[in-house]
Amino acid sequence: MTGTYSPDVFATHKVEAMVKLLGLDPLDDEQWDFLRSETTQDLQAAPGSGKTTLIGLKLALMADAWTSATRGICVLSHTNTAKNEIADRVASLTAGRSLLRYPHFIGTIQSFVHTFLALPAVRTKGVEVRSVDDTAFATAAERLLQLPNYSTLRSYVERQHGGTHIVTGATFAYKGGALVVTGATRELPFRADSKSGQQLSNLKRTLASRGVFRYQDMYAIAQQYLAEHPGIVPAVSTRFPFVLLDEMQDTSATQHELLALVFASSPTVVQRVGDTNQGIYSDAGAVSGSASAFPLTGTQELPVSRRFGPQIAAVASRLAVRRPQQIRGAGPEGKVAVLLFDEATVLDVVPTFERMAATILPEDVLLRRPPRVLGARMNPGSSPARPQSISCYLPGYTPPGRPTAHRALIDAARAAATQWRSGADNQETAAELWNALRASFTPLTGEGIPALGRLERSAATPGGRVRILLRELLAHGTTFDEANWGMITEQLTVEMKLLTDGPLKTVGLEFTPAAELAATTGGVPQISAAAPVARAVPGTIQSAKGETHAATLILECLEKGGRKFDVSEALRMVALGSDPRSELKSVQAAAQLVFVGASRPTHLLVLAAHRDRGKQHAETMIDAGWDIRDLAEH
Repeated sequence: MTGTYSPDVFATHKVEAMVKLLGLDPLDDEQWDFLRSETTQDLQAAPGSGKTTLIGLKLALMADAWTSATRGICVLSHTNTAKNEIADRVASLTAGRSLLRYPHFIGTIQSFVHTFLALPAVRTKGVEVRSVDDTAFATAAERLLQLPNYSTLRSYVERQHGGTHIVTGATFAYKGGALVVTGATRELPFRADSKSGQQLSNLKRTLASRGVFRYQDMYAIAQQYLAEHPGIVPAVSTRFPFVLLDEMQDTSATQHELLALVFASSPTVVQRVGDTNQGIYSDAGAVSGSASAFPLTGTQELPVSRRFGPQIAAVASRLAVRRPQQIRGAGPEGKVAVLLFDEATVLDVVPTFERMAATILPEDVLLRRPPRVLGARMNPGSSPARPQSISCYLPGYTPPGRPTAHRALIDAARAAATQWRSGADNQETAAELWNALRASFTPLTGEGIPALGRLERSAATPGGRVRILLRELLAHGTTFDEANWGMITEQLTVEMKLLTDGPLKTVGLEFTPAAELAATTGGVPQISAAAPVARAVPGTIQSAKGETHAATLILECLEKGGRKFDVSEALRMVALGSDPRSELKSVQAAAQLVFVGASRPTHLLVLAAHRDRGKQHAETMIDAGWDIRDLAEH
């Protein structure tokens, strides 16, 4: 990175001045080591170790010392949430804001692949990209399937259970020097040279020629682009002499492979940061054992957690499945408790936890961070074994909406307006809101709603008028009342019909008051003047990843294999001190989820287990200072 920034970038006086400016705690030795590192390396960071704060500090210092006008820093993360958190941190300082502009890049791995590899590849073939979206692709594919020239494929799909996914999930893969059509998660059920295989390939390539793609397609297209244009790799590495990858544990095998193609053999300094023990997504560990597996041998660690104290740290340390790590708790002292229940008392688990939280934690803490109730599963499956899921403890539980076509548009508008005001990556914020709009208005005929970049700009056209309405949503999304919301959605409906020149199916346009939204999560009432101060917020462990709670209850659920219960297995491992790596794969996966949940709270961690499975370990847990409560005896 010679010549791209001042050599005294990490001088002690500069670091200490920046730490003071940002109001941070003094750095420990491990944090200093990573901050000053200027070579390719990995960092294994325990939950609550200040990883994101340290990344923000390092980037702010580098931005302040950066001298090149044409070469930049590239910061990549797995999710928009993580990317936005980093962008918000660097944007809080004048020097840091330069990282939000050329020649730098802060984005998701997906957006990096789009911007620098896949979209240029598609455009070199004369194709105008209309949509990179799984839902939009599925809608277009189902519509195209109805044409007579796909009759054999349609007949096959209609005979299969869930067969539509064969078409809606058709994905490009780069194999043998060419793009081939495969399934989203597995191989196709017919040969590529069969009539159905040929028709599926034709359908997929027809949509590609129209600029309609799935997210996963872009990785295959990027791989082909790199193979056919070997000059791209040195060009990208020259543009970005320093790359920082956050949340590395969640990077998929496909993303790993592509990033290695671009940077592994280049002079670019690549620093990868994450916590492999929190890698809970399906194929995040698929690269284990490969040359690029995270973290590499000799990795630096951040073992000190400032989120929680020694008791919770001890539990988390015993459940570190992928990489043993002795987490040192330097946060609030905290408590660990176990609630033992039976069939008669399973519905008492959550209320008991709420009372415990109200008794142990100060009221102002609970008002800022209501206690959370987490489980690995939302709803039960077909197994007769109970309890299987969150709804076994909370029969009225309604899972919160996911960001799909059925998400309320006003929720998306409020979120986008909040992000818009922060000033970080407004172009991407507008694109995300536009995608939410496209999901709320589905054309019943024609080819679908175009991408934001394809809308006309003149106010005399439907596209221009829709742009004006989009700007209204971004500027005022957090302030709409019911009357104003009704007016703007009515205008949107009119203009979207003109834009698509046909009838529309609308979904999610109803108004939800902001106060009501804040007062309810997942269908369960939250804190209000009439409700107990400690009313808990339920959700899945997966949805809580990256969060910090005051108090967390982890509900015992049936693991994926349908034979064992996750919390009971975790309690056994903690009580016996067994090596998680020697457990069955299904138990390891369950323990990883419990690890993620157990490392959320600052003050109170409660684990709920059936008394028939958990009571045998009670004595060991009491000796460790845990609070054990048998609900059947109270």
